This record gives sequence, C-alpha cells and structure tokens, in this order.
Amino acid sequence: MNVLKRLTELIREVADTDTHIDTDAAERSIRNNVEFKGPNAWILAIAIIIASVGLNVNSTPVIIGAMLISPLMGPIFGLGLGLGINDIGLLKYSGKNLLVMVSISLIVSLLYFAITPLSLSNPTELLARTSPTIFDVMIALFGGFAGIFEQCRKEKGTVFSGVAIATALMPPLCTAGYGLASGNFIAFLGALYLFCINCLFITMSTYILVRYFGFKKTEYTDQGFGLKTQKMTTLLIIVFLIPSIWSAVVLVKQNNFDKKVSRFIEAHRSIGNSFIYDYQIDHKDGSVLKIFMTGETLNDSGRNNLYVYAKEHGISEEQIIIKEYITHNRQGSEETFKGVYERLDSKIEQYESTIGHLRNELNAAKKEELPYTQIADEIAAIYPEIKHLYVGQGAHVAIDSHKVSPSIIIKVNTDTLMSMATLEQFKNWVKARLQSAYIEVYNAAIN
Repeated sequence: MNVLKRLTELIREVADTDTHIDTDAAERSIRNNVEFKGPNAWILAIAIIIASVGLNVNSTPVIIGAMLISPLMGPIFGLGLGLGINDIGLLKYSGKNLLVMVSISLIVSLLYFAITPLSLSNPTELLARTSPTIFDVMIALFGGFAGIFEQCRKEKGTVFSGVAIATALMPPLCTAGYGLASGNFIAFLGALYLFCINCLFITMSTYILVRYFGFKKTEYTDQGFGLKTQKMTTLLIIVFLIPSIWSAVVLVKQNNFDKKVSRFIEAHRSIGNSFIYDYQIDHKDGSVLKIFMTGETLNDSGRNNLYVYAKEHGISEEQIIIKEYITHNRQGSEETFKGVYERLDSKIEQYESTIGHLRNELNAAKKEELPYTQIADEIAAIYPEIKHLYVGQGAHVAIDSHKVSPSIIIKVNTDTLMSMATLEQFKNWVKARLQSAYIEVYNAAIN
C-alpha cells in the first residue's frame, strides 16, 4: 500500500505543471507575436523563397531551415488564445494577420515558381504536401500542445524549433503557390487543405490548454457572436477531420497493397519459363499492379498460376496488368535483357553474400566440434573400465551474476563405480585433452 502511495505521489510530482507555468507571461508573449508588421513581413517572404527553393530541388535541410525562420506561428497561437479567453478583438486581429501572412506566402511562392529556371520534372517534396491524412491532424494537434506548453512554462527551451519543423506550416503554402503557378489546382487545393488542418488543430490545442491552465477570461460583449464563433470552430473541426480520416484509410490500404505486391514478387519471380524482371504500382484509380515479364509467352496455365499465386497474397486478377517482352522479339530486347541481367546480378550478389556468411558460420562450428571418435579410442586405451561415453556441449550459467561460460558435460558408464581419485584423474586428463576449464564428469554403474 505504501509503495502504491509513493508511486502515486511520484507521478503527481512529475506531472505537476502549476509550479512551472506562468500564464500572464504566456499571454503577453502570444499577443506580442501576433503582430505582423515591418521586419516580420520581409522575414516571411524570405522564408517562403528559401522553402520554395528547397521544395523545388527536393532538399529537406533547406526546407527545415525555412520552417525555423518563418514567423507564421504567432497569429495561430493568437487565434487559440482569443478563443480560450473569449477575446473577440484578439481573435479578429489574429485572423486578419494570418490572412495577410497567407496572402504574402502565396504571392511570393507563386512568383518564384512562375519564374524559376529549375526543373520541376520530379517534385517529390512538393507532391508530398498535397495529400493530408489523419496523421497530419495528429502532428498538428500534438505539435500545438507542445508549442503552448513552451509558451506557458517559465524557463523557455528549444521546443518552438521542433514544433515549427513538425507541424510544417511553410511547405504546404509553397506547394499551394506551385499549384497556382503550374495550373495544378488539385495540388493547390490539397496543399491549402493541409495548411488549414495545421492551423485549425494548432488553434484547437492552444484553446484546450488555455482553458486547462486557467488563463484570465474576458466576457463576450456580444454573447451571440461568441456562441456563433464556438459553433463555427466545432463545424470546421468536423469538416476538416472527416476527409483527413478518409485519406488516412486510403493511405493505409495503399501501403498494405504495396507490401502484398513485394511479398508476391519475391516469392514468384519465375512463372514456368517466364521471368518477372520489373513491376510498377499505380494507386491513381484503385491499386493496380503492372508486371513486366520476359522469356516465353505465358500460356493459359501459366497465367492462371500467376493469378492463383497473386490471390494467395491478397491481390485479385482485376488488379493485375501483364506486359510481356518475348525473347525472340528483337525490338527493345537489349534494354529488356539489360534490366533482367542487372536484377539477376543484384540477386546473385545477395545470395553470394548470404552463402559466404553461412559458410563462415559452418567453418566456425566445425572448429568447435569435438573429435568424438578419436577421444573414445584414447579413453579406451587409457581407461579400459569405461564401457560407454556420453559427451554434451552446453553452457555453465552463474545464477547470481548471470555469467555464461561454455561447458562440456561427460558421463561415463563402468561396470563398477570408479574411485574418486581415478575419476578426478580422468577429469584432469579430459581438461588437458580438450583444453577446456569448464568440464563436468559423471560416473554411473552399468548394473
């Protein structure tokens, strides 16, 4: 009972926030950072250009640097604080500044992507910001919690840097600018949706902790407006949450399909005299597997076998497209076989590495193997009274220290029990013969 009580007290002591929180200082800090004038506007524009360059050239460090520079967090915390303490003035001021910041970000990123001479042929970092999921909601929500905790605690740390990187407010805005510049409105809407998710759930986490920490509230001068604001916030949360959950479900399904395909291809690389040398997965209109094969043309039996094997891995016939490149067709054969040989060489290297590793383990095991027949002949010559010999290799484990040492256990059968002196002499001989200090010898009579 005392242990449970002490544990409870320890948990309370560790989880206690009252002695580390200064809500008045936090409120002043949030209000000061809401303002968006002068240097902040220029810093935001510079950060947007840096982030756009990073997204353009797929450079993660550059994108992270831009996120650390950006002053976007201030108005979002201001929205959460305004909601939490019923301050309509702060709510409106924060919302206005956030809209100004978003407008500047979109204009600057649009201009950059409209005039950039850099290629946009493979913008993977950009496209990664166009499909938000429930996981982005979780990141924004818990990132916001971390941010408001940092605002409220007396001794500041480096949490803001981590929050800025984790919640990633800048990249979605840059991606939205890219969507406008390139006419890709799907990318624009997806990126803007991700940005709105981040803003909304950082605001919500700020609102929750502002209420929990007991910030001083102001009374609504217009009760109807206050009630309408709270209803609108709840509606926005629902509107943004449902599509993000659906996106997460789709993402998980796609990931599961990718794993099924990988297992299927590895298990059935060869189908009869045909060989799967490459494959592609397309998730645009449902998950589809495109298989590239060479060798002999698949007959009906081979195709049926392939579909059966795929079904065993959870892939239906309707999800498979087979592309065959026959060996007697010279057109494109050089490129086809080049791909096949490269894959085969890679597999051969993997198998050779595995074989070499197993061979080394086998050689090591052989070195440790005892010469049982030779030892038996020697024992028979020196100790003719021994009729049977049992030898086992194991381990000696010290219970107190858990020290493990290799051990050899020997049991000898004699017509009558050996004397203690003879048994000890035999034990010393075995130690010298096998060059091992950890040997246990037991003697048992046959009759």
